[in-house]
Amino acid sequence: MPKKRSGGGLTTTQQAAKFLGVAALSGAVLAGIALPAAGALGLAAKGTVEGFDEIPSNLKTPPLSQRTTIQDRDGGTIATVYSRDRTVVPLKDISPYMQDAIIAIEDSRFYEHGAVDLKGILRAMNRNVQAGGAAQGASTLTQQYVKNVFVEEAGDDPEKVAEATQQTLGRKVRELKYAIQVEEELGKKKILENYLNITFFGQQAYGIEAASQRYFSKHAKDLKLEEAALLAGIVQSPSRYDPVNDTEEATKRRNTVLARMAAVKTISQAEADKAMETPIKLKVSRPKNGCITAVSGSGFFCDYVRKTILTDPAFGKTDEDRAKLWNLGGLTIRTTLDPRAQKAANEAATARVYKDDKFAASVVQVRPGNGEILSMGQSRPYGLDQKQNETVLNLAVSNKMGGSTYGFQVGSTFKPFTAAAALEKGISPATTFSSDWKMTLQERDFRNCSGSPAGYAPWELQNELESEKGSWDMTSALGKSINTYFAMLEQKAGLCETVEMAKKVGYERGDGKKIDEYPSITLGGEVSTPLSMAGAYAAFANRGTYCTPIAIASIKDPQGKKIPVPKTSCSRAMSEKTADTINQMLKGVVEDGTGTQAGLSDRDNAGKTGTTNDRKDAWFVGYTPNLSTAVWVGDDIGEKSSMFNVTIGGQYYDKVCGGCLPGPIWRIAMTGALDAAETPGFNPVSVPRGKEKKDKDKEKGDRDRDRDRGDEDREDGKPGGDDGNRFPGIELPDGVIGGGGGGGGRGQDGGQNGP
Repeated sequence: MPKKRSGGGLTTTQQAAKFLGVAALSGAVLAGIALPAAGALGLAAKGTVEGFDEIPSNLKTPPLSQRTTIQDRDGGTIATVYSRDRTVVPLKDISPYMQDAIIAIEDSRFYEHGAVDLKGILRAMNRNVQAGGAAQGASTLTQQYVKNVFVEEAGDDPEKVAEATQQTLGRKVRELKYAIQVEEELGKKKILENYLNITFFGQQAYGIEAASQRYFSKHAKDLKLEEAALLAGIVQSPSRYDPVNDTEEATKRRNTVLARMAAVKTISQAEADKAMETPIKLKVSRPKNGCITAVSGSGFFCDYVRKTILTDPAFGKTDEDRAKLWNLGGLTIRTTLDPRAQKAANEAATARVYKDDKFAASVVQVRPGNGEILSMGQSRPYGLDQKQNETVLNLAVSNKMGGSTYGFQVGSTFKPFTAAAALEKGISPATTFSSDWKMTLQERDFRNCSGSPAGYAPWELQNELESEKGSWDMTSALGKSINTYFAMLEQKAGLCETVEMAKKVGYERGDGKKIDEYPSITLGGEVSTPLSMAGAYAAFANRGTYCTPIAIASIKDPQGKKIPVPKTSCSRAMSEKTADTINQMLKGVVEDGTGTQAGLSDRDNAGKTGTTNDRKDAWFVGYTPNLSTAVWVGDDIGEKSSMFNVTIGGQYYDKVCGGCLPGPIWRIAMTGALDAAETPGFNPVSVPRGKEKKDKDKEKGDRDRDRDRGDEDREDGKPGGDDGNRFPGIELPDGVIGGGGGGGGRGQDGGQNGP
């Protein structure tokens, strides 16, 4: 008596017997499987299957998961990603040896029977009865194909996979039903093609093309007889017959296939004998999957592309729809990444900050005028091995797109937005404000966008150096990053106007929350991301028109059909005159201001330094008319540390500042990315200047003293230390992982800390 299966249920023999019993009771079904082949379709008359429902479309053209190729702007491959390593090929591109081998070993009467091989079932029943269990199966190639479609559709969902493979009569009947219709509608050749493209061949290879590349590093059309026989033999048990791990077992199985091919006369016995004597010669190509394999340090950019597809409604209404598109793959994604710019950004990020340093650097570049993201470089490599200082945290982007929790406080790089708001309101660049190096303003004198006072507390602030007191106009205040000036300028221009200007140029928090409307925003008390800042400064370079950053230029599906992608959206943020004026004033920052170590000598360039409270974040954001680059340096792990008395990139810094570390990184990135032959200039405008009054001798003495001490004077006359709060009465929450936690509140920016 046949034994029951160990997991319960019927044995293969019992299943087959019961199946035949059911078939005998259903004349239409039995006719469909028992009649001899009718032409190439191998089916009975059409009327025998009229009782069945329509065949699901996924059985005609199954949505096979394939490799997705991510390319740079020139068509070079950045990375390949897949959930199934598969490349679908037509039958004409599959070796005839492979076609014959798989038929010989899996279904030698494939071209003779219909969807179900009745003789095969009877033969299997006889063999299994003699063996007292399941010794031989009886599924045709068509039935196996149908089963594989349902397994493929189940993906990595264990419950769905179990449902697709469960050994029940109901599944067998459904499999039969669809097998009959598949044969009628597709025909033998197409079924064979689909089968060879869907089947798993072990070693993460799905489909014959991927298998041929994996084991022999060649195309499926070039497979030799002994190679094809080896691959055909793997299908029955990919782990048992894996030639990489067990050559002896794989050889036995290959020879079984060759013997079967000779028996059914697709090859001669002499050919079989010669092939059997040939040792297995593998040329294994290891799979390269995912953004971890991206070239030139572009793993973070690659991951940003992935996040874009998974989050942008343009690629599907729901998360599930977008995930399905990504996992199905087979896409050719042409991105905006510029190979030259990416190489430069990666070299810049790693040149001055090492991967094992406590602090990290992020470099991102955007093209003014079209919003194209040209590069994303980072000092830590992309990956999951923390022992190798790898990370998947993209410091350039928002939390939603794989970045830090909040973003980072931007420091004095925010000041140009205040200047732009003032100019748009008609305030002249010649406007002069006078102050001591410290001052106190009242929050109630600033109005938020709802028309209410911004607060009711006193706002105490100070400049970087005690010597920085006197009178400044807008140009000199930007060049020296005078905090007191910009506090008064914001009061005159309007807090709401300043916030609205920032929004117009694309300034966003890294956590996606609303920008807090507090006076300290003008000094960089809010958080944002390097990508947001690069895009914002690109608006200045583009003479006042802001364009949303984009990373994807085009996408084609597996059939070469274009998939619509989000385009950049450009809008005017300020007048051309305002942007031209900002450009001229920020040129002074790199020529003789706080950013002299960043300045380029061969072309027009402009930028702004920024260093936040306690020097936990240091920035340089700058641009030419055709390239905008943002550089951030800071602590990306755990509780944010201050950058006092630290060694970064092998160089000691008593205090890190925007001009002395991010600035030189910016210079390296810009120099490498820009074409020496292309040197467009800013639109020249005359910027009116105001009258300034300073005690020059005292200023020089104070600067010399402060540089010797390595820090600004505190109110108590002692050098600043790790407690770092340079602004009495003002509390700034410490940063959290990757960002300036809560920095959008009343936290006080420390201003620019000198070149």
